Amino acid sequence: MKENEKLEHIRHSLAHLLAAAVIKLYPGTKRTIGPAIDNGFYYDFEFKEPITDKDLPKIEKEMKKLLKTWTTFERREITADEAREIFKDNPYKLELIEEFSKEGQTLTMYKSSQYFEDLCRGGHAEDMSKIDPDSFKLNKVAGAYWRGDEKNKMLTRIYGLAFETKEDLESYLKMMEEAEKRDHKILGPKHELFMFHPTAPGMPYWLPKGVILYNQLIDFWRKEHTKRGYQEIVSPLLNKKDLYVTSGHFDHYWSDMFVANMGENEEYGIKAMNCPNAMIVFGHKLRSYKDLPLRLSDTDMLHRYEGSGSLNGLLRVREFRQDDAHIFITEDQIEAEYERVFEITKLFYGVFGLEYNYRLGTRPEKFLGDVETWNKAEASLKKILEHSGRKYSIEEGDGAFYGPKVDILMKDAIGREWQMGTIQLDFQQPRRFELEYIAEDGSRKTPVAIHRVIYGSLERFIGLLIEHYAAAFPVWLSPVQVAVLPISENQVEYAKETINNLQLTINDLRVELDDRSESIGKKIREATMQKIPYQLIIGEKEVAAGKIAIRLRDGTDLGQMALDEFVDKINLEIKDKK
Repeated sequence: MKENEKLEHIRHSLAHLLAAAVIKLYPGTKRTIGPAIDNGFYYDFEFKEPITDKDLPKIEKEMKKLLKTWTTFERREITADEAREIFKDNPYKLELIEEFSKEGQTLTMYKSSQYFEDLCRGGHAEDMSKIDPDSFKLNKVAGAYWRGDEKNKMLTRIYGLAFETKEDLESYLKMMEEAEKRDHKILGPKHELFMFHPTAPGMPYWLPKGVILYNQLIDFWRKEHTKRGYQEIVSPLLNKKDLYVTSGHFDHYWSDMFVANMGENEEYGIKAMNCPNAMIVFGHKLRSYKDLPLRLSDTDMLHRYEGSGSLNGLLRVREFRQDDAHIFITEDQIEAEYERVFEITKLFYGVFGLEYNYRLGTRPEKFLGDVETWNKAEASLKKILEHSGRKYSIEEGDGAFYGPKVDILMKDAIGREWQMGTIQLDFQQPRRFELEYIAEDGSRKTPVAIHRVIYGSLERFIGLLIEHYAAAFPVWLSPVQVAVLPISENQVEYAKETINNLQLTINDLRVELDDRSESIGKKIREATMQKIPYQLIIGEKEVAAGKIAIRLRDGTDLGQMALDEFVDKINLEIKDKK
């Protein structure tokens, strides 16, 4: 058994243990389902009376007590009628039994003690007695609709954390403690970067400082892509349904899009992806092989209808922008173009000191086109990934519906892994849009398209940058780069002269003057709390010497410095994006 599979089985077994403990402590509770998840497990229940997080220690204590009596899981097959009799008072299990029976699935029960048995497909720990009772912990209670459907009854979900060892659990808890300190949902509003309002769920309001951060990322993206031959386009936000029928997105994404019903029985989709529009731009005139690669980039606003329960700050939103691009190439240009995209990826993630790896997603169950073309595309990507020299994994069936993809998996400052950008190879949409170019021999051929985003969603990337840096952004990215703090009103004029000279020397330097009648200690504390990289402190000594005293946000005192010396220092940091 693989290591990750072993841990998954332990977690699933602990979900059974949780259900047994709950049934014993709260007779009459109806159990539903309890799978393993990334960091542990959960189980959904219908309680007679509500429970809260305060009840978790009691349930966890009962789990550890029961664990001493559990060893292996005994499997037995049962008929649908037997299952209905066992769960005659549980409408949730009865619904599952009916569904499994219609699908022709074999119904199985797993017994893990003399008193507890559950309907289950299997995948359990081989020996429960080897599970360390200190390697798992119940961590929260939440609400969850039955089967994730808002139309169904709200159940109580109990979450648990589980690892192979006590040390692994403690390490994870420390990471979560650090993650809580870095939570972008707290730091973002605190530092006046963004906010949300109930009148637009999942759609962030970007505040002035957040807009600076947003624009800095886009400016960096725009300059670097212009250097590499990308041409930026802007396309309509509203498109007729016909566009998405042609692209294939209607069958795969229409239910997740915001839809506008217009007059004359016309349906429009609010743009959820840029690729169909890029196909239109390519096809609006006949192209030549000399035009390829044709690299079209855009950062248009996109909208997707995410369920309200899945919204998560900036990490999962309904309105977002991507650093998108669609590259039209010949088949023999695939490898070289992927290498160019990998080079951009290295640059962008390197600037932020972010570690990353790749993951190949292969043909999904529902796909466009023929298997032969898919096999060829997947073979191309495997070859390219091998040559990249970077670690990669394979996720079978995780490709886009129109082609295999390479996802960028990023690690943040505390070791969490996130899927960010993606680089997708598409033979299908160019065919569906009947795109053509004149080949060197004069014949007409269909181009191949590469869909790629490097940041991914700008919203998600910024959310993770906030957490990665704990809002202490590098100088080039910081919404406010310098705070000028006169000790008293006697130094305010010199402070203003200093700001004027700074901005004359460094274009667009972002400087704030704090000339309030407050103590210098309070001014320093507030600038530090705002995580402004540089604090220029000006007192009588600085005015007399014609210099400035420099303090960093981490408390380091650099002492007095001539203004031109400071200009050289900060200019280099901004230019090199240190």
